[in-house]
Order: sequence, then C-alpha cells, then structure tokens
Amino acid sequence: MSLEFSKELDQPIISPTLTAQDSAEVGLRPRLLADYTGQEKAKGNLSIYLEAAKRRNEPLDHTLLYGPPGLGKTTLAGIIANEMGVNIRITSGPAIEKPGDLAALLTNLNPGDVLFIDEIHRLNRVVEEILYPAMEDFAIDIIVGKGPSANSIRLDLPKFTLVGATTRAGQLSAPLRDRFGVSLRLELYTPQELAAIVTRSAAILGMDIAPQGAMEIAARSRGTPRIANRFLRRVRDFAQVCGDGVITQAAADLALNRLEVDQLGLDAIDRRMLTAIIRNYGGGPVGLETLAATIGEEAVTLEDVYEPYLMQLGFLTRTPRGRCVTGLAYDHLHIPYEGQQQFSV
Repeated sequence: MSLEFSKELDQPIISPTLTAQDSAEVGLRPRLLADYTGQEKAKGNLSIYLEAAKRRNEPLDHTLLYGPPGLGKTTLAGIIANEMGVNIRITSGPAIEKPGDLAALLTNLNPGDVLFIDEIHRLNRVVEEILYPAMEDFAIDIIVGKGPSANSIRLDLPKFTLVGATTRAGQLSAPLRDRFGVSLRLELYTPQELAAIVTRSAAILGMDIAPQGAMEIAARSRGTPRIANRFLRRVRDFAQVCGDGVITQAAADLALNRLEVDQLGLDAIDRRMLTAIIRNYGGGPVGLETLAATIGEEAVTLEDVYEPYLMQLGFLTRTPRGRCVTGLAYDHLHIPYEGQQQFSV
C-alpha cells in the first residue's frame, strides 16, 4: 500500500493539500457513513448504492469522487470499504509508473476489495489503457517477451471496486470517466458543518472546546475540513500556552489573528495578492506569471491554492487579459474604490 504525501513541509497553513504535518488527520477520519458530516446529497446517494450492492451481494460499482482538495475524498473511499466489509488498497496516479505496477496491484486484490487511486487524472496513458479492461471485464492483458516471440497473456481478476479521486475532473479522459458507474461531486462545507467536524475532532484529540470557539475556527477555514483540523491543532497550542487550555472564541480569535488569518479566512498571501493587483496594476487585469513575480510566489500555488477561494468570495475575476480585483475586495481591504485603470499585460 502506498500513499503519496506532499514533501513540502513549508506549505501555507491555508493550503488544502495534505502535508506530512497532517499525519494526525488519519486518526480523525470517520469510518462509517453515519459519522461522516456534511455532503448530504452525495452521502444520501452513496448510502443507497452501498445498501443495494450489499443486498445483491455484489461489489459497489466503480466510483469517481471529485471536487476541491481537502473535502474528504480519501475518507469516503475508506468508508466505502468499511461499509462493504472489505479491504482497501491505497495508491495515487503518479505512483503507478508502469503497466506492471498496476498489474501487481490488481492481481493482489481479493474479491470485493476497494482499490483507491488518488489524483487519478495524473495516470500515465499507457497505464490507463490497461485499466479499461480491468474495470469492464475484470481482466488484464499482459505482453510477455519482446519481438516475434512476444505473447499476450490474459489474467482474470477478482471483482473489485475502483474508487478514483481527482481535483480536476475535466482532465480525465472521456473513456476513463465513462467507465465509472457512480460519480459524486463534493462541495465546500458550510460553517455549521465545519463547526461539527471541529467539535468531533476536538473530542477525539481530548481538547476542551466551546461552541463559539468551534464556530470561530469553522468560519475562517475556507469551507475545507482539512484546513479546519489544521487550525484546530494550532489554536490548541495558543490555548494551552496563552490561556487555560480551553478553546474559546477569544482563544481562537487570538490564535488565528497571530497566524494572520482574517475573519473570512484570507491569510497574508491572499491579501498581498489582492493589494499588489490594486496598488501596482490599478485593480487589473494582470497576467498570472506577472502577479506571481510581483509577490514572490509560484504561479501554480496562486492558481491552485489562492485563486479558487478568492473567486468564490467574489474578490477576484479571470478575464482573457488577466486577473482583476472587484469592488468587494476593495471594501474588505479598506481601500477606496475609484474605478479600475486598464493595463495591457
């Protein structure tokens, strides 16, 4: 079993990407669907699919989970295996480099097992071709030998469930996407749902937390449980050192202000990004590479980590000519809005 963790230990605290510092998150994951908070639409449909599969004594149909990072796709894959009473094998798209790697995983599965492939859109195309007959016919064709003496051997596989997770469903090839019988999209969580998750995590970690403290953390967590759990551990540090150990609203506010996370969940880089567009480029438009060079960050980090949330808040827009800041961002940053100057970049 292989699980690819990010090697970046200096990731921003608001990043929804799993880092090595988030190893404690595994112990916080619910194991049953009844304990899973939020995603009511996806959870309701999944419960029906699971019950129907168990009544027919069949594996669950191949399932695709997609949505922004940190929302619980890996957790749902584990829940599927637990609810079906089978084992789960975990890997990731970039980790399967050769067809032989995939063949080794598939031939070691037991009937009904779940194979979870994270970031499945990053699968090698040659490997993806091997996966098609495995999903449809539960068999794979392996080429043995080279040249005129090469032979094709067909290996039968036990019936299994492939659970694929991706943050970029649009990058999945159509043949692969069409082979998933179940497709579930995960949405950002509401503050109330995140507060329930924070309260549950605090109980598991043995923390004392007030309802207002849980809501304060939830409101600044950008709709993402992984960020909420990360904030919870950092707030605990401040509550123990600067307070009496109880996570109150005041303790959470103090900790998150020290972490430079404001009331809407924006951190220092979010604000620097918006301010640079306003001060240096008259509110936009400005190209992504130009903006990244201006504030000293990687363009891919801005695009994947910061832009989606700023766009959801209505603070940032994308145009064919570049990024533009809206009047809402001016108001949030307390900068007078005098109309945008148009720059060509």
